[in-house]
Amino acid sequence: MDKNRILVQRAAIIGSGTDDLTNMFLSLSLSSIIIDLGITNVQAGSISTITNFGMLLGGLVFGYLADKYGTLKLFKTTLILFALATASMYFATSMTTIYILRFLAGIGTGGEYGIAISLLAKVTPSSKMGKMSAYNGVAGMVGNILAALLASIILPTLGWNFLFLLGLLPLLIVAWVHFNVKDDVLNQTEHSVKAIKPSYKELFKTPKLARQTFALMFMAIVQIGGYFGLMNWLPQIMQQSLGLTVSGSSLWMIATIVGMSVGMIFFGRTLDAFGPRLAYSIFLIASASAVFLFTLVTNEFAMLIGGALVGFFVNGMFAGYGAIVSKLYPKHVHSMANNLIINVGRAVGGFSSIIIGFLMDFGNITTVMIFLSCSYLASFLVMMTIKEFSKQRYQYAVINIEI
Repeated sequence: MDKNRILVQRAAIIGSGTDDLTNMFLSLSLSSIIIDLGITNVQAGSISTITNFGMLLGGLVFGYLADKYGTLKLFKTTLILFALATASMYFATSMTTIYILRFLAGIGTGGEYGIAISLLAKVTPSSKMGKMSAYNGVAGMVGNILAALLASIILPTLGWNFLFLLGLLPLLIVAWVHFNVKDDVLNQTEHSVKAIKPSYKELFKTPKLARQTFALMFMAIVQIGGYFGLMNWLPQIMQQSLGLTVSGSSLWMIATIVGMSVGMIFFGRTLDAFGPRLAYSIFLIASASAVFLFTLVTNEFAMLIGGALVGFFVNGMFAGYGAIVSKLYPKHVHSMANNLIINVGRAVGGFSSIIIGFLMDFGNITTVMIFLSCSYLASFLVMMTIKEFSKQRYQYAVINIEI
């Protein structure tokens, strides 16, 4: 690969990392916002919900614009939007302002994901797209860890407003892309599809495509719903059952994120080598079984091992969606397909936190694990209906460019 293709890959991956970095600021500062503004837990939870709906809108709008006008310029636009909206939280003093800014940040974030994956697909051989999509996911995990480290330093000393001011960091990526990354190679690949008007109808053009799109949406809902449940509720569950301190929960989160990152890399390579059917079968069945590990945890060491193992399977699968969508859909709707499928997953899967909270109120941890396990098994059954997931069909899906 020539230098500029490599620079495009790096820009897309680093951009995705800053996306997760700035979004993690909200989760880490939420308790401080509740105390500072005197809001209820319901109001605080609605901030994430509004952000998710912003992501859905941003994914739909920017996915269409990127496929119509070119990915690189829209990629920079989404980074600028969520960077400025995030940094403007520094001046937020009311819930109305927070709602507006988080909705705008969600629009930028939702648009960025599909565009970044589309950039990767345009410069990466299709046989390596699983691995590259995995690196894109790992960049998000690195962003989460960096956000946690920054929050541990800034929140106790300067407060939550200043933490959001670091949302300006993605502007450095925008400047670097503007001055270093040329769009010549992208223009070459996009020129052939410029004459084709992109439309979301393409994703549902035939009954077969419609079934495939709805199936991938369902899988994404389960994928992201499981992630939210894992990261939002299990630390609290572990604190209550094991009497852990906040530092113990932080160790658990780091171990889980490391497990997720390794899982993504392993899944990406398995996808490239054996196709999506086998890769998803292994990870979905393992996820359905692994969540029950937490019912057996009796000490902190077991919690760390269990968190890493569950994270490996539960979130390792996320690496596959970008590669699969970029392989099974035409090039001129790559951004739209990626953004629609993942952001529907975010918007609907985000409600899993509410469902798990309800199950915790009227059941116990076993009830929660049964719910998550059944979700993964349902995703497995839906996945088996996608004919293009067979190794032979997937390998010969001539959608992506070959270098």
